Amino acid sequence: MNKKPKSLSRKLAEYASFLQYKDLSREVIHEVKRRLIDSFGCALGAFESQPAKVAREIGQKSQISQGATLFGTSFQTTPDLAAFANGILVRYLDFNDTYLSKEPAHPSDNISAALAVAEAEKADGKALITSIALAYEIQCRLCDAASLRARGWDHVSYVSIASALLASKLMNLDQDRIENALALSITPNTTLRQTRVGELSMWKGCAAANAARNGVFAAYLAKEGMTGPSEIFEGEKGFFNQVTGPFDLEVDAFGKSCKNFKILDTYIKYYPSEYHSQAGVEAALKLRDRIKVDNIEKVNIETYDACVDIIAGEKEKWSPQTRETADHSLPYCVAVALFDGKVGLEQFLEQRIQDTELQKFLSKIKVKRNEEHSKQYPQSFPCFIEIKSNAGDIFSETVDYPKGHPDNPLSDREVEDKFKDLNNDCIKSEKVKDLMKRSWDLENLKNMKDLITLIKC
Repeated sequence: MNKKPKSLSRKLAEYASFLQYKDLSREVIHEVKRRLIDSFGCALGAFESQPAKVAREIGQKSQISQGATLFGTSFQTTPDLAAFANGILVRYLDFNDTYLSKEPAHPSDNISAALAVAEAEKADGKALITSIALAYEIQCRLCDAASLRARGWDHVSYVSIASALLASKLMNLDQDRIENALALSITPNTTLRQTRVGELSMWKGCAAANAARNGVFAAYLAKEGMTGPSEIFEGEKGFFNQVTGPFDLEVDAFGKSCKNFKILDTYIKYYPSEYHSQAGVEAALKLRDRIKVDNIEKVNIETYDACVDIIAGEKEKWSPQTRETADHSLPYCVAVALFDGKVGLEQFLEQRIQDTELQKFLSKIKVKRNEEHSKQYPQSFPCFIEIKSNAGDIFSETVDYPKGHPDNPLSDREVEDKFKDLNNDCIKSEKVKDLMKRSWDLENLKNMKDLITLIKC
């Protein structure tokens, strides 16, 4: 009699259940700490944003004594609402880390869920590190397996899955309950790609946080005994048939015993804009030293298909009106780099985005697809920029591996410097030193509250 093959949800539940801190290499553990520091910095930089204020207001409507802390405050709310509010802070500036494959991702979108559940469940630093490494592994492997964007769904649908697994891990759920958490994270929470189409709204920076919230909520439901639909991936109306199409996910090849962990293949951002723009920004900044904006007649950009499709393919990207659209606009990011000689948070303020001269300059930019560049993606992210001056001189620059890519990584010092720039004295210097010390020594942390309460503005 033939034995029925294991479902994908069972394989994922087994992997989540079996993964241990001892399976992580020093390099993986160190990278988790870097991503935590980077996420804290992104969160502090977004603290006064309108979506963050809305989410904090919602979170503060539900207070519990053994919950999770809202970043920047002493208020404890439910873990799912903390994952939502804190996740918006991490993601809103579009400055948190990235992974690009068949589907793009910001795997640090899961960190707010990990911190919230770890605090509520009184997990220690080793458990937190393991859960974050797990979430990166799950989300990135799913991105390698199948595109959501190509079929009209948003990449944050994978965040719900990864966050459900990390939350289940932190709660020490058995494999049956983990499978139910997966089903409960997927069935009601598949997200439309309209989130990132046209003129982008505040929700662009909130969708991933909501997915993390959904994953946490699903795990808590499963913990209390709620069951979810069976065959959630393979079923007649399941994830494969309705969302992604069938794909193979070799769970046996996932990171374990110190090998192959996907967090090592992800990228920390150097500029606060969509990752496909990073090489273009870097190339533009190099060119700015060689020609003044007033002397530019036209700018020709050649890059890979995904870059054109995502951040240069819609009319709204050529006349952005909001921060959310501007940081997802290749022409705007290149233009503002040429104008200002830097691309930081101030380049995405409303008054800068709507500057008449800057908007007018966008008409001088042309973007075209380069077949060879498309073949190189996503192993590299080539962007070629050619500028013709009013006098007919030609200047050009190509960047393949922008700063922050694993082949051109930020140093630990640069990660700390990014945090300090984003912090902008929200946390005073003595607490910053303490936060850094505890983050770099995360594996020895016994009480998560000792870390999170340092993030107080």
